[in-house]
Amino acid sequence: MITLCISGLGKTGKEIAKVLLELKDIRVVSAICSPNSDKRGQDLGQIVGCSDTGVVIEGSDDLEQVVFRTRPDVAVDFSSPEAALKNAKVFSRMGVNIVIGTTGFSKNGLRKLYVLANKYENGIVYAPNITLGVNVLMLLTNLASNILNSYDFQVNEIHHKNKKDSPSGTAKKIAVEIEKGLKSSGNPEVCTEVPITAVRAGGVVGKHEVMIIGEEDKIEISHESFSRRAFALGALRAVRFIDGKTGYFEMNDVLNLKKVLQDYLEKDSTPKKPRNIAYLHLEETQVQ
Repeated sequence: MITLCISGLGKTGKEIAKVLLELKDIRVVSAICSPNSDKRGQDLGQIVGCSDTGVVIEGSDDLEQVVFRTRPDVAVDFSSPEAALKNAKVFSRMGVNIVIGTTGFSKNGLRKLYVLANKYENGIVYAPNITLGVNVLMLLTNLASNILNSYDFQVNEIHHKNKKDSPSGTAKKIAVEIEKGLKSSGNPEVCTEVPITAVRAGGVVGKHEVMIIGEEDKIEISHESFSRRAFALGALRAVRFIDGKTGYFEMNDVLNLKKVLQDYLEKDSTPKKPRNIAYLHLEETQVQ
C-alpha cells in the first residue's frame, strides 16, 4: 500500500483527494494547506465532501513535523510554484517522492527540482500536463511537426478566469514538443518559433488546441478536460509510477508513450507472411 500526503487543496487538489480516498491500494495519511488557510484544522473529508477520514489538514509551516509523524511514501503537490518548491525541499530531504502538478514554474525553479531529485536521490514527477489525453496530444503534435515541417504551427489554450499563469505550463510544453519535432526534421529552412494564444474566461477547466496550417490544407488537434477528475486520474497514474523510484521524470515517462509508439511501428514494419499459393490460384480462377 502507498501512503500519501496531499499538498494544496484548491479545486484540483480537492478532486484529487476525493479520488485517492476511494482507493484500496493508497492510503492518504496527511494533507497540507497554506499556513493561513481556513481549511487548517478541518478533517479532509469535510473539505472534499465525504465522511470524516481522520486526516486533519495542517499548515505547510509544520510540514517537516507532519512528514516525520505520518511517514508518507509519496506527496502530491497542487499548491503554487513558490509553495511547491519550498515543500519539495522538505519532502526530498526526508525521503518522500513527489508528484508536482503545479504550473507556473520558472526555468530556474525546474532546475532546482531536478537538482533536488539528484541530491537526495528521491523521485520527482513534474507534470503540469497531468491528464492522460493531453500527453497523447503532445506525442501526436511532435510527430506532425516532424513530418509537416513546412507548415505553420499555432497553439491556442483557454482556461478558467482564475488561472494565474498565462500561457499555461501545458501550452508551453506543447510548443516545446512541436519545436523538437521541427528541429529533428532536418529541414534547414524550418521556423521553430511556435506562437501561443491564451484566453482566461468563465469556468473552462482546460482546453488546448494545435493548428497545423499549410498552403493547401489544415489539421487541428485538440484536447479538452470536462472535469478535474481527469487531473486526478493522471495524478494517480503518476503516484503509482514514482513509488519506489529515484530520479527526475515527466508525464511522458509515466505513460511511456514513446515505447508504445516504437512498439507499434516495429509491429507494423514486421514482414507479412506470403499468402497461400493455392488460395491465390483460387482467387485468379474466380476472377477469370
